[in-house]
Amino acid sequence: MENVDATQEVGQEPPGGTSPVAGLPDVGIPPTTTPVDTPPPVHVYAIGRLEPRFPSLAVEKEVAQVIGRNDASGLTDREALHRTLADRANRYLTRRLCWVFMIENLETYILVPRDPADFGLLIDAVRTEPGTDDLDVAVGQRGPIASPDSCGGLTVPIVVFDQLWSFPRSALIEAIPRPKGSKAGDKRFEQMSSELFDRVMQLADNAGATDQHRALNYLAVRYPAIYARTAEAYDGNASLSSVDVRPSRLAGARNVVDVVFSYTHRETDVTEKSFVRVDVTEEFPFLVSRLAPYYDR
Repeated sequence: MENVDATQEVGQEPPGGTSPVAGLPDVGIPPTTTPVDTPPPVHVYAIGRLEPRFPSLAVEKEVAQVIGRNDASGLTDREALHRTLADRANRYLTRRLCWVFMIENLETYILVPRDPADFGLLIDAVRTEPGTDDLDVAVGQRGPIASPDSCGGLTVPIVVFDQLWSFPRSALIEAIPRPKGSKAGDKRFEQMSSELFDRVMQLADNAGATDQHRALNYLAVRYPAIYARTAEAYDGNASLSSVDVRPSRLAGARNVVDVVFSYTHRETDVTEKSFVRVDVTEEFPFLVSRLAPYYDR
């Protein structure tokens, strides 16, 4: 049988008038050029807490043996684990651990770095002194559901992350610039900001995978103006009555949403609204317009 040149371009007529399938005559059927339909990628911008877990008993025992070969006297289990993973000679253990992303105490994702060099970000998320206000932010793309044997029977979506950073919530709140002229002291402003952050986190099913939740999570950690506006409303005896996300009428070819914050006066029941416009078309959201008054049309 005559061999076909493997380097030949797809759809190009091979020598001798034969079809691309060796041995069959060319009957004039054009090559298939229609691309296979694939669903659009699901981007994730999630706020939660990362936990390392042992996917199997063998991996757990291997980690224990490695820790045991080094002097871990005076170290907590968490400190010993962090020191072991931070040693580049033990990087194979980092790859074998299961990195579970928890949102509101629910196992939501399994994180995998897109670039192997980013395994160091996972190690940094292992706090030697974990606290109740520890936070991690993962930005990436949601993939398939993990097989039951990959993470000790846990079947949740895998997220291939491009960005991951860790910090305590208190550090986030303390870093927010204080609005000029605010009546609230630093402590009161931190309490107000913390309440707004909690409202964003506790919205129903905020797994950071929808356009609405990605926009909210992005604003919560990257746009301090929403905290200043909320403090201003509290100073004026108003309460945060709702947070809504709506498709923007000015989106055009891009995927743009309006995040609307409603503040209702506690005595008059008059509601004032402010909004910020966010582009969530791609993996990394960004501001389209800054916070401004919103008027229902």
